Amino acid sequence: MATSMQKLVGVSQEDDEEEMEMDVKEEDDEDEENGEKQIAAQMMIGVDEVMPSTSSSDQFQYQPQLQEQVSNQSGGGGARRSRPLEEKERTKLRERHRRAITARILAGLRRHGNYNLRVRADINDVIAALAREAGWVVLPDGTTFPSRSQSSPAAGTSAGMTSSSSQMVSQQIPPPPATLQGVSSGYRTTVEYNACRMKGVFMPTPSHYDLSSTAPAQSLGVVADGGEQTERLPLIAGSTQVINDKQIIGLPTKLPERDFAGTPYVPVYVMLPLGVINMKCELADPDGLLKQLRVLKSINVDGVMVDCWWGIVEAHAPQEYNWNGYQRLFQMVRELKLKLQVVMSFHECGGNVGDDVCIPLPHWVAEIGRSNPEIFFTDREGRRNPECLSWGIDKERVLRGRTAVEVYFDYMRSFRVEFDEFFEDGIISMVEVGLGPCGELRYPSCPVKHGWRYPGIGEFQCYDQYMLKSLRKAAEMRGHSFWARGPDNAGSYNSQPHETGFFCDGGGYDGYYGRFFLNWYSQVLLNHGDRVLSLAKLAFDGTCITAKASSCC
Repeated sequence: MATSMQKLVGVSQEDDEEEMEMDVKEEDDEDEENGEKQIAAQMMIGVDEVMPSTSSSDQFQYQPQLQEQVSNQSGGGGARRSRPLEEKERTKLRERHRRAITARILAGLRRHGNYNLRVRADINDVIAALAREAGWVVLPDGTTFPSRSQSSPAAGTSAGMTSSSSQMVSQQIPPPPATLQGVSSGYRTTVEYNACRMKGVFMPTPSHYDLSSTAPAQSLGVVADGGEQTERLPLIAGSTQVINDKQIIGLPTKLPERDFAGTPYVPVYVMLPLGVINMKCELADPDGLLKQLRVLKSINVDGVMVDCWWGIVEAHAPQEYNWNGYQRLFQMVRELKLKLQVVMSFHECGGNVGDDVCIPLPHWVAEIGRSNPEIFFTDREGRRNPECLSWGIDKERVLRGRTAVEVYFDYMRSFRVEFDEFFEDGIISMVEVGLGPCGELRYPSCPVKHGWRYPGIGEFQCYDQYMLKSLRKAAEMRGHSFWARGPDNAGSYNSQPHETGFFCDGGGYDGYYGRFFLNWYSQVLLNHGDRVLSLAKLAFDGTCITAKASSCC
């Protein structure tokens, strides 16, 4: 009997930890009686392993002896086993305190951070949301990895506007908060930032735009407080000297392309006139354009920005591209040693503020639209908007056997092949991809041609058959097929929010149907941007890609 009790007393510390983990997982509303029974059952399991034939009445008479021996042999460690209920209450209090803190964090993020967190979200959802905002991809099973657009730590390349499978990309990763007068493009911990307060400019991580390390360059003196070692400043390029307990860091004055944050230098690109290329894809005024470019060069601008209009290049037949006018223009820019920012414009030009020319969609697309007007955005009254194609046909083969995203990709790939030498020479520094009306990622909700005037709220543009098909599918998946409709109380183009039953305070937007509809409506927009930017990244691999967004949708 004594031998058996000695074996039982020799409970390892690992068993204690496992028992504490089980206590943490128990619900708050579990009564103390059940807790006592569970603890007693766990302790009797150890007795049964040694004495399988002992009766239940005998087992309980050993419990006082067991607790006494544990207390005597384990010293302070046995006090925890002798007071399981007291420790259990402390564990419950800690758990309640943790949950209260989590609830406050979630409430603050929902209210102030615009995080889309579910009502019963936990700390895992918070971590996932923060990781996605930082540019990481978080799968439903918790697998986390950097997005393809995010540079690897070894490469150290600077981040640009790209596309990922989980989010829309931003033009530049915002700098983390720190007491720096300059900005670093890499992520640093709080300890590292506090250790590296700078009185000058942080040199960003080397990127593929960097000049050769052998090129001669003057240096800029930067002083860092304290005597930290150079290894604590991995983002600083150049030589480092220590003078009077100060670090003097030599920085090259020629900064890499697009890494001008925290410096007095701002790159300047001038937008060329919308009609610089006419409908025949020829330069409208070659001599006048050349004079203007020389003037720009004389005042030291970095380059020019130009729209490459889908309605001009692929005007007459599918996959028949005419880049002649743009070839001449790009050649003139290269000869003047300027750079180019190019816009892939898949929308109609004309009818909007600032439009002084009219460039429609390709003729062959307009012919398809006459026979099938459902390819254009449509409002509740059935009025079509031919400014751009509806996102409902992104996956529909209604454009002579191709989907809309396939048409966009073929156009971008043709451009990349045609102007390969300009990409290789670095003349084309950035490509902006048009994603909707005016090239912006938004719905054409406020068309002047349909009578809209500021500050009207506009109308939903989801009444073509392809968008309604998507809405019907989403409603059926939610089990509410009668939700496959647009709001009938959202007002008209020039209504004010308080005048409508949908947008007024406490209106339909905040009900079950309203939340479902708005979530579907916004998700269609995000999915379109994700598809087109993913293909753009594939077509322009290695080139900075940007998109233009708008708060008006």
